[in-house]
Amino acid sequence: MRNLRFRSAATTATTALVAALALTACQPSDAVGSTPKPESTVAATDEPDSRASDEPQAPADRSADNGEDSGAGDSAGKTGGDKSAGNDSAGKGNGTNKTTTCTGDNTKVTVTEVARPINHLLVTATNTGSGNCHAFYAPLLGFDDAQAVTQINEDSRPQAVVTLSPGQSAYASIALGGDGSPDIAAYKLSVHFAGRDNQGSVGSAADLTLPKGTMIADSTSVSYWQTEMADALIW
Repeated sequence: MRNLRFRSAATTATTALVAALALTACQPSDAVGSTPKPESTVAATDEPDSRASDEPQAPADRSADNGEDSGAGDSAGKTGGDKSAGNDSAGKGNGTNKTTTCTGDNTKVTVTEVARPINHLLVTATNTGSGNCHAFYAPLLGFDDAQAVTQINEDSRPQAVVTLSPGQSAYASIALGGDGSPDIAAYKLSVHFAGRDNQGSVGSAADLTLPKGTMIADSTSVSYWQTEMADALIW
């Protein structure tokens, strides 16, 4: 009897142990339809984001980027245009407002014979430029191959420098006889222009043909530039 009971108890203990092992081996996560582990949930959540970052941007985003680039280009282009316009405007302003020295390059010079006073010629310089020019001092005259300029009548100095607007003229008279009678034949006349500092001529000269029969003297003189013809012929 004792051996039978012992065997029965051992059998019962063995059966309980096997059942416990079976329960331990069978975990909830291994069962069909069980809830995924937390790690699996995180991986599932991150996976769509990873795929999204690898995909190209939407057309709307690319359009916006292109729009910004295009806008920057347009802005630069407009800026360049403004600078160009500014440069054109400044050039026009300088051409109109800048005052230069009158020379043979920006004036038309003529020499003519006058009836009164006798033995006088009139030199006229007309501004042909686009801006004002100053006719400083007196014209520097050279008759034919003369080595020195004709003397200047200092008494004819005006109160202010003669300034010519485009199309305006300055005048100077040549007293052919000076204090005596002209007795030297002359054929050509070079008209040079003085600079602001009166230290010689500046720019190009005007080479003219004198009226037929012109005679000069050692005392021939020229007046300062004047704004009025009548003022020049006084001298």
